[in-house]
Amino acid sequence: MSESRTELLAWLNDLLQISYTKVEQCGNGAAHCQIMDSIFRDVPLTRVKFNAKHEYEYINNFKILQSTFDKHKIDNFIPVERLVKCKFQDNLEFLQWMKKYWDQYYPGGQYDALARRKGEAGSAPPVGGIPKASIPKAAPAPKAAPTQLRKAPSNSSIGSGVPKPSAAGRTPVIGAAAAAAGGATGMISLAQHEREKGALEADYQKVVQEMTQQTMELKVTVEQVEKEREFYFNKLREIEIFVQQNLEASGVNGHVLEPGVEDILKEIQGIMYKTEDGFEVPENEGIEEEVY
Repeated sequence: MSESRTELLAWLNDLLQISYTKVEQCGNGAAHCQIMDSIFRDVPLTRVKFNAKHEYEYINNFKILQSTFDKHKIDNFIPVERLVKCKFQDNLEFLQWMKKYWDQYYPGGQYDALARRKGEAGSAPPVGGIPKASIPKAAPAPKAAPTQLRKAPSNSSIGSGVPKPSAAGRTPVIGAAAAAAGGATGMISLAQHEREKGALEADYQKVVQEMTQQTMELKVTVEQVEKEREFYFNKLREIEIFVQQNLEASGVNGHVLEPGVEDILKEIQGIMYKTEDGFEVPENEGIEEEVY
């Protein structure tokens, strides 16, 4: 049975020496990176943003996690696009899988989480997705300039009379970063899809080869059984004809069997025609007579 939310948080905080209060806070990807580091001890934690506050930082952490999965041939899919939204159900299910994997592969012994991340606090990220404060608001529109200043400024006036761009002017840069992050997420999902597709195709080919081999082995076995059946049937048929001919010839044209021979032949004939209990000869099925 999968662990509850409370059990998962208690395990996570104890292992990584952090203070998460909600499963959704795992959506920044940092905790997952260090869980893997506790198993393999080779995750580049200096590149992990433990105090990430923006979606592109979350995605950067998941890219590091994906690299670790690829390095150690872990096939589980990372639903990055859903996890970075910091929704409860998605993050709960993925954390449950991480705990199950950790239980299976953790090498044991003490793990100094603070020392591994160089003493970085790893404070819990805000709950509820990307903080609103990280998205700049548009600056209020400047007041209309006096009529005499509405003319286009000359080259000499540029940089002197024009006010510096406000924070809103940097919005396109943040938008570009978000777009790049979204592209990175799509690349991760596409790469994972291709890996899963390749693995399925390899498994399919393996199953086909095994079934083909089994079919060939069964075919050879059937052919051998048929040959053996035909061989012993012919032997029994020869014995049947020999017994029948000698019994029919007895007393004909002065032919007399030696004492006791006729009894032996009848005994052999009785054994050959003996049937098992419950066996019935099919009706309307004639017996073809062989001509010799």
